Amino acid sequence: MLKGILFFPVTPFTEDGSIDTAKLSDHLRAGIEAGAGGVFAACGTGEFHALDLAEFASVVRTAVRVAAGRVPVFAGAGGPLPLARQYARAAEEAGADGLLLMPPYLVAGPPAGLVAYVREVVAAGSLPVIVYQRGTARFDVPAALEVARLPRVVGLKDGTGDLELLARIVTAVRADPATGGREFQFFNGMPTAEGSQLAYRGIGVDLYSSAAFCFAPETALAFHRALATGDDELAQRLLAGFFHPLIALRERVPGYAVALVKAAVRLRGLDVGGVRPPLIDPAPGDLAELEEIIARGAAIR
Repeated sequence: MLKGILFFPVTPFTEDGSIDTAKLSDHLRAGIEAGAGGVFAACGTGEFHALDLAEFASVVRTAVRVAAGRVPVFAGAGGPLPLARQYARAAEEAGADGLLLMPPYLVAGPPAGLVAYVREVVAAGSLPVIVYQRGTARFDVPAALEVARLPRVVGLKDGTGDLELLARIVTAVRADPATGGREFQFFNGMPTAEGSQLAYRGIGVDLYSSAAFCFAPETALAFHRALATGDDELAQRLLAGFFHPLIALRERVPGYAVALVKAAVRLRGLDVGGVRPPLIDPAPGDLAELEEIIARGAAIR
């Protein structure tokens, strides 16, 4: 069972474009020591979409080595079914504790096809799997129930923002005799999830991924503590002064949900390189605004 704030590290690149495992180790070590409850390596923030299989395996092995059993390490998987199976096997061979199964790309299948996709990836190995509902992967209630009943599926991460649908899925899964007695978890997987977490908590979803934790762990942890202790006044100040401005900047350019995070890690002193195409690095004016947002967030306590 995962708990606490979930860390989605970026993937550092050297000047020649290769994986910088030394910088990745530093990044991982800092996040774990800051208090991460789990590491999700080579996932969305880690540019899973831009990694080949060997690079992916290197990232996951590095995360497993640095974590050294202190926190669970989940690895991304997804894309075309044959590749998703390969990534699932590679993650298991690298020592990961579980998978975050992301959507297949380009095509949008019906719920029954998505269930079949999940079933086949789960069968490729023996790791527990969290299924990511987002983009081309959108489950209705019967399909979500069918997925939740698969023995190795341990969670559903939502990136659709459709709280009415998710509320029905949460209620159905928790009431289902086949899943109600199992340790099944729901996650808020929206970009900059803190911005919507108050709403997600209202339907019983307490776990969320925090991209901000990559570069502003003190601010991300302050928000997490505010929610845990019922300090609504602090939570609102952090939303108004840090998270909402960050979301507004993020929405300015497609792909900034990843590019801004990576740029912010650089601003905080760790040179993790830029993003790979088709993403682009932030413009100078946006970088300056990002630096101001980080500073404002650090001042809110």
